[in-house]
Amino acid sequence: MEPVEINAGTYYLRQLRADDRIDDRHALVDAFADAAMRRYLPQHRLDTLDLAAAYIADRSADWLNGSHCAWAIANPTTGQLLGEVGLKDLGAAHDYGAVAVWVHPDARHQGVATVAVDTAIRFGFGALGLDRVDYECDDDNAASLALAARCGFTLVGPTTTLAGIPSQLWQRAP
Repeated sequence: MEPVEINAGTYYLRQLRADDRIDDRHALVDAFADAAMRRYLPQHRLDTLDLAAAYIADRSADWLNGSHCAWAIANPTTGQLLGEVGLKDLGAAHDYGAVAVWVHPDARHQGVATVAVDTAIRFGFGALGLDRVDYECDDDNAASLALAARCGFTLVGPTTTLAGIPSQLWQRAP
């Protein structure tokens, strides 16, 4: 699948980049150094520009193999990276997926995640034909729990992450 850019009104969803025009690597390293990011996304350690470049390359490969649609959430005027949103765990039939999102610490509490998640979900239902989108967040992540409710997800119930952390599973249908 080829990457798709989306004008989300207040924000612009585009591929993560590391080229001569836009370089998201520094913002990625900065964001993933944040204590909350390290707590809730322990599987990603982007401590160097090389690791950030590898992360960007992985996201690009995910688009091409159809397993994950990932977008940088960017300021439409400056191109500044504000976060990332994606539809992951896309099955071969693209009948369901899961949304994932993070926001740079400097861009939190501005509605970035709400706009980005709503936009990604509309893409999933409209362009991919998904029947369901899941959202899983840690029990103690108040911001993510509130985001799920704001974005129209219905609480399914408690579950645990692959790492064994108590979490909540939410779902949304078209």
